[in-house]
Parts: sequence; structure tokens; C-alpha cells
Amino acid sequence: MDFLELAHSRFSVLEYEHHPVEQEKLDRIIEAGIVAPTACNNQPQRILVIDDDAGRQKLNRIVSSKYYVPAAFLICYDSKQCWIRPMDGKSSGDIDASIVATHMILEATDLGLGSIWVMYWDPEKMKSEFGLADDLEPVALLVVGYKSVNAKSRPGHLARKRKEEILL
Repeated sequence: MDFLELAHSRFSVLEYEHHPVEQEKLDRIIEAGIVAPTACNNQPQRILVIDDDAGRQKLNRIVSSKYYVPAAFLICYDSKQCWIRPMDGKSSGDIDASIVATHMILEATDLGLGSIWVMYWDPEKMKSEFGLADDLEPVALLVVGYKSVNAKSRPGHLARKRKEEILL
């Protein structure tokens, strides 16, 4: 499928089959995160793979959504590795991590997997629970797995603003 078909077909999945994602597919998703562009190619992204029961238990203590998690990726950035815009001191970290997460989600979709970018969690609890170093800032939590046969997009997912409302 071409890129726009892929982009149009992707939606946030809340229901997953209860079987693991093959290592080969996890590796391809990770590779998509590694090759994603970052500011000045500094590559500050750090990715934690969560695909075992111990990791799932930690997530259950942090994330209020209680759906089955076949695999998850916590995308962080190393604050010491980010490019800093000299005019205002803005760090590229959040942007770099978001680009990485987007590449990973789209690769998961291309592999026939479902995913959701979970935003509702406390970053400090995440850092503490997973023992992240002080320089690592967690940005995105991606849950990935095989979509349940009941999985469907949420109401309004396919609604889009008109181009005239978007373009300046």
C-alpha cells in the first residue's frame, strides 16, 4: 500500500489479541525508530522495549488504561544529546522523540499491527518505575500488537478538517 493509504488506514487500537508480537516485527519497528530523522542527526532517542510480564506490571501501575499490552515502546530522549536552537534555547528532544514515535507507529501499521500512542501517564512515575536516568525524558508510550477482531476506530477518527481550514 502507498503511504497515504497507510496513513489513512491507521487508527488508535484499544483491543489486542492475546499473543506476542514476533521478534522480527519488533526489530523492524525499532529500526524505523533508529532511522527516523532527528535535529542535526544527533539521535537523542532512547527506546525502552516492554514486552514481558514484569514490564506490563510496571505499566499497569502507571497507566490508567487497562487494556492488554502485547508490546510497548517507551520513547525517550537524552537531554544531553539534543540539538539546541541558539535563538531561544529550544531543545529538539520532544520533536525528535515524536518523529521517532511516528515512524514506529507507521511501521507497525505497515506490518499489519495495531497501535496506540498513550499520553495519559505521569512522566516522573514512568522514570521511577523503569529506573530511567535523570538525563532521559520519556515522551511517548506506544502500545503495539495484533488488533482484536472487534477493534475499530473511535467515533470521529476519520473526520478531517478541510484543507482550507488547515493551510495558512
